[in-house]
Amino acid sequence: MAKILIVEDDETIAQELSLLLSNANHITERISDFSDVTKQILSSAADLVLLDVSLPGESGLTVCSRLRRSSNVPVIFVTAAATSMDELNCILQGGDDYITKPYEPPVLLARIGAVLKRTMQADTDSKRLTAHGLTLDLASAVISYEGRQAELTKNEWKILSCLIRHQGEIVSRAQLIDYLWDNQVFIDDNALSVNMTRLRGRLSELGMENFIITKRGMGYLIP
Repeated sequence: MAKILIVEDDETIAQELSLLLSNANHITERISDFSDVTKQILSSAADLVLLDVSLPGESGLTVCSRLRRSSNVPVIFVTAAATSMDELNCILQGGDDYITKPYEPPVLLARIGAVLKRTMQADTDSKRLTAHGLTLDLASAVISYEGRQAELTKNEWKILSCLIRHQGEIVSRAQLIDYLWDNQVFIDDNALSVNMTRLRGRLSELGMENFIITKRGMGYLIP
């Protein structure tokens, strides 16, 4: 069983998909307001997204591209576009799979099952992030280094996981705040400063004083 978000503006197709998936013992949710699709996907905590390419406003390709800036949620494009270039564009924008309308229900369910199996295995394999000998356990929000451990708050955990995932890149304060808001952590610039100070304090307690480097006027970096 998985939670699957249906992003489809054709009401008939959306209802068909919802019924098909419910009968296959999945939990379904549908988007009916297409004004900010990316934010709604991020807020849904879905295990997989079925995404139409032709949507009111932003196209599904644009939505997927924006989604990939902060989320690895699996995306399967379900679209009437059937050329090899259409399929290539879907994959290049971050899609995990692609199926054309009209689809065969057993084929669609098989594609969904294959993507869920692959991504859930990947999630199991990536429950820890590491950098410079430090390990962040994503499940427990505990950092460890050379036998010492410290627990992080939710905000500290989100900040550190974002920086580690972008190791070698400068992450601006605005990017961090956007990332936290997209992940339902409501934080402003002052709160970010407070949480960054606390996070650095916890890292210092483990003997990692210069783990996060400040690039003045630019942001933060884990080299």
